[in-house]
Order: sequence, then C-alpha cells, then structure tokens
Amino acid sequence: MATMSQQQRQRRPGGCALPGQQGSSSSSSLSSGLMVPEGGLDEEALQELYAWIDTVPLSRPKRNIARDFSDGVMVAELVKHFFPRIVEMHNYIPANSVQQKLSNWNTLNRKVLSKLCGMHVPVDVVRSVTGCSPGVVELVLHSLRLKLQEKTQEKQQRRQQQQHHHHQQGKGPMKNGQDVEYYSTNMQSPARSPHVQRGAGGTSNPANHQSPGAGPDTLQARLDPEARLLLQERDQALRAAQETVLLLQAKVQRLEQLVQIKDARIAELTKTPPPAPDRRPAKR
Repeated sequence: MATMSQQQRQRRPGGCALPGQQGSSSSSSLSSGLMVPEGGLDEEALQELYAWIDTVPLSRPKRNIARDFSDGVMVAELVKHFFPRIVEMHNYIPANSVQQKLSNWNTLNRKVLSKLCGMHVPVDVVRSVTGCSPGVVELVLHSLRLKLQEKTQEKQQRRQQQQHHHHQQGKGPMKNGQDVEYYSTNMQSPARSPHVQRGAGGTSNPANHQSPGAGPDTLQARLDPEARLLLQERDQALRAAQETVLLLQAKVQRLEQLVQIKDARIAELTKTPPPAPDRRPAKR
C-alpha cells in the first residue's frame, strides 16, 4: 500500500491550522476536543502523523490526504483498527457528493468520536474537510491520534488492573480476548460466579463472594471504553424497548375501551323497538 509521500500530502505551506486560526499565536484545546498546537502542526508533527497513518491498513490507496479522508470513511477505519467493536463500517458510504460526506461525518461525530474520545469535529471544520481544504484534515487526524493513543493506554492499564484483580482472587490472568459478555454474566448472575465461596453445608454465601466496592458500577468502571460503550448502548436500547412496550400497552387498553363503547352502541341500535300503537280512528 502506498505511503504518505511528500507528493501525496499536498498541504498548505508553513504548517496546518484550523479555519479562522491562520496566523494565531496561541495554542488551543477546543471544547470540541480538537487539540490544536500553537501555530498549527510543524513539519516534525506532520511526519509523525503520516507515519502513524501508514501503520494502519486502509481500504483505499493514499494519494491525496485532503481528498482521501474528506468523506470520513478512512477516518472511521482508523478508529476501527484500534477499537473494532464500536465502529460499524456499513454506516459510512464512500462518497464524492458533499451531502453524503457531511452525513458520514455527522454519524462519525455522533456514534463514535463523542462517545469514545469526547471529541466533536465542529461544523465549520467538517465543511472544510469535506471541501478538501488543504491542511485541515491533518489537524483533525492529529487530534484523533492523540485521543486514540490516550484511550489505548487507558485500556491497557485497565486490563493490567483486571489481570491483577483476577490474580488476587486466585483465578489467574484474564485472557486478552476477554469481552463484555463475561462482565454482563457476572453482573446479572453473581450467584453463579466461580468465585462464590461455599459456607457450612456447601451452600452458597453471596456475602462472602461480593467484596465491598465490587458492585456493577465498579465493574463497569473497570471496563475498557469499547465494552463500556457497548453496555451503555445495550442499556439505552433496553430502556427504549421498555418505553415502547408501555406505549403499546396503553394503546391496546385504549383500543379495548373503544371496542367496548362501540359494542354497547351497536347493541343499543340493534334492539327491536316495541310496536307503535294504532292511532287510526275506529270504524263506525
């Protein structure tokens, strides 16, 4: 696969800066989560960024960085390489139209960046990126790289803590492939955990099993960002489904009431009326 050669980069001379920040002398850490160095990215930072991009296998050859990343698809692939479970590539369609590019970036902001990294690419920056403005996407990728490295370090530290925790409990090290299903099972059914100690007579003693501070909230706090995000999305989906069930039940009750009212009305209208009295005068 091609690398980010000098010809492929085609950036603005003199470094990179966000729209409206050209010539700014102060560094900024935007509320959106974009980390913008003072004066933009220098040559050394750009070289490190391009080298980092070259380490990630992407679906398309890299020819011009401003165009290659303008539709957000390869940005999603970068995130998926490090956190594969939170990126669904079918949500991102390769595009030449600005409208579809904006749609891809909106999805990326909403479903991935804000949840995983606490990062949100502002609208004006997105428009510059989708318009292939030179030097802008490098700043977005630079911020993304820092965020991903930070989250990766947190994930590794959390995994080491989990391994140490399992060693302390006598279970041994946790496998690298451990995923959210283990935690879901333990949180929902603590009595079936292999760590439950047996009391007198061989009966389970949950009080001996669950140590202070080992509740679901603590376990969820120990999860890596991917697993925690999956749990949050599952809980949101469950709450949404419960609300839908309640709404449907209310509609069913209302329809049953309407049916009863209509049945009563039909019964009233179909009753046989009594014969009318004969009001004709008697014959003489």
